[in-house]
Amino acid sequence: MLLQINNLNKQYSNGVHALNDVSLTINKGMFGLLGPNGAGKSSLMRTLATLQDADSGSVMLGDIDVLKDKDAVRKVLGYLPQEFGVYPRTSAVDLLDHLALLKGFGNRSERKEIVEQLLNKVNLFEHRKKAVSSYSGGMRQRFGIAQCLIGNPKLVIVDEPTAGLDPGERNRFYNILSEIGENIIVILSTHIVQDVRELCIQMAIMDKGKLLFSGNTDDALSQIKGKVWEKKVDKAELPAYQNGYKIISSKLVGGKPLIHAFSVTELSDGFSRAEETLEDVFFAKLNELA
Repeated sequence: MLLQINNLNKQYSNGVHALNDVSLTINKGMFGLLGPNGAGKSSLMRTLATLQDADSGSVMLGDIDVLKDKDAVRKVLGYLPQEFGVYPRTSAVDLLDHLALLKGFGNRSERKEIVEQLLNKVNLFEHRKKAVSSYSGGMRQRFGIAQCLIGNPKLVIVDEPTAGLDPGERNRFYNILSEIGENIIVILSTHIVQDVRELCIQMAIMDKGKLLFSGNTDDALSQIKGKVWEKKVDKAELPAYQNGYKIISSKLVGGKPLIHAFSVTELSDGFSRAEETLEDVFFAKLNELA
């Protein structure tokens, strides 16, 4: 199944143009949507999840018109928003059973089988009788994935799923997403570059409602290959380097700023060629350097 987004626009009443002529083609597999806060990622996710209308444009999921046939979309959609509420004293097994009933699974024994399979899939079966409200952040997100998968969806959307998770929970979440992304479309919206590098072959970068890049991660890296240079500088020198070079990013390493600069020609003055990363692509696109 193919997700085809064409010339999508959304402007809010406060004047913010959250989606500005966005066009994307998304194939089966993991798709990473990168961008800073306010880039328009959540607006795009909410539109695809039928939670808000677009002003113009079209979205087709296979032969389903996403903007016009919302009921058909919801039958094949799994959605994990950045934050989701749960009933305070309801166990995971009871809540999933209730959600499966709402999804149209009327047979009690069928629901029981579905719920147990999902809890095993996300490694929560031994915690199935605990209230979801008592779960840790990582366990909650894994429960969120379980509820996404009720009904074997064709499209799964996850919005900022690993924010605040410790490394262990993040890895567990990566593994679950990778597994479900083998057979369906999974859109991962995030501002964490590592999430996309770890999980996705396809990706896009957005900022201020506009699409800055779309393609696969290797294509993104090839655009800046051999054009990233790095140097450690003193903190007091940083403003001068920012004025004199096309600085992609800077971060503290051993208490001193390590700067990455963009240049198609070799830089002297103590710079050495850096191995380009997806983070370099991200910041270069945001700063309109590449």
